[in-house]
Amino acid sequence: MKPTIVLVHGAWADGSSFDLVTAALQLEGYTVLVAPNPLRGLANDTKAVADFLAQKTSGPVVLAAHSYGGMLITGAALTHSDVKALVYIDAYAPDDGDSTQSLSNALPGSLLNVPDPTTVFDFVLPAPDASQGDYDSYIKIDKFHEIFAASLPKAEAAVLAVGQSPVTLAAIGTPFSGEPAWKTIPSWFFIGTADNVLPPAQQHAMAERAKGTVVEGHAPHLSMVAEPLHVTRVIVSAAKSLE
Repeated sequence: MKPTIVLVHGAWADGSSFDLVTAALQLEGYTVLVAPNPLRGLANDTKAVADFLAQKTSGPVVLAAHSYGGMLITGAALTHSDVKALVYIDAYAPDDGDSTQSLSNALPGSLLNVPDPTTVFDFVLPAPDASQGDYDSYIKIDKFHEIFAASLPKAEAAVLAVGQSPVTLAAIGTPFSGEPAWKTIPSWFFIGTADNVLPPAQQHAMAERAKGTVVEGHAPHLSMVAEPLHVTRVIVSAAKSLE
């Protein structure tokens, strides 16, 4: 029996970032679902994924995520006993106390780790007196190609840059709390060696502590758009381990 594959997108993106991977997986005969990620806050977003799993899946599940989505699957997977494998695609695999921000900055290499955040981010405030945690953040359009999608054609990156889904500062700053799912569920890691958001060295460190299976590819942070077949093969490997 083939497992259902549930995909979770990350920050500054949406479900369409998995379009090419979804199509490739469907050609392989898998049922694919793309879970919601509201990008409003770590607890809220994790619950959205957990609720989706509980109500939209039955039977074994491979839960795969990109970037910030890794924070969510690390918590949501333990709410659903049918999740049998995790796939982290240039994604955060936190332990208790880790946040997206702390993991990005733990080792050198992230182009988001700058003294003045306004040089790489634009912010939209939901109200003039909003707390900083409620600020919506966008990667600056003229920085998006270099930071997020360096190997893609500039014209393609330009389209993606203006279609960003914003993430709140609280979402990327809030620490993960509790037991991480990778301690008990087998995990796979696709690591883009040209990732300018989450340094490859940090991805390797997370994969090592998770005792995960690692596959590298020459890809930027938006690896499933740049190297969709390579990413698909990693997800299929996780799925075949359950068949």
